[in-house]
Amino acid sequence: MSARIYQPARTAMQSGTARTRSWVLEFDPATPREIDPLMGWTGSPDTQAQVRLRFESRAEAEAYAQEKGIDYIVLEPKQRKQNIRPRGYGENFATDRRTVWTH
Repeated sequence: MSARIYQPARTAMQSGTARTRSWVLEFDPATPREIDPLMGWTGSPDTQAQVRLRFESRAEAEAYAQEKGIDYIVLEPKQRKQNIRPRGYGENFATDRRTVWTH
């Protein structure tokens, strides 16, 4: 049984970094997915592929995997630069404005 430990990336619908600070331990599929001939759905008898454990830190995830005897691979996250624009939209509502903001 092997697993991946990684920090999830933000989704396309997110502009912030919520739910991207935790670490996830996800098991690798033991058997490939099969296509059901009647309905056309894909499925697998492997229930471990459905398990996704969340941890506060990378060290906690690694400690859990070592304690349970799980082989794991750590995928390092790619750091993205901050998207802070000077004088952006939030500046319209600043309390230290020099002039009154009107439409």
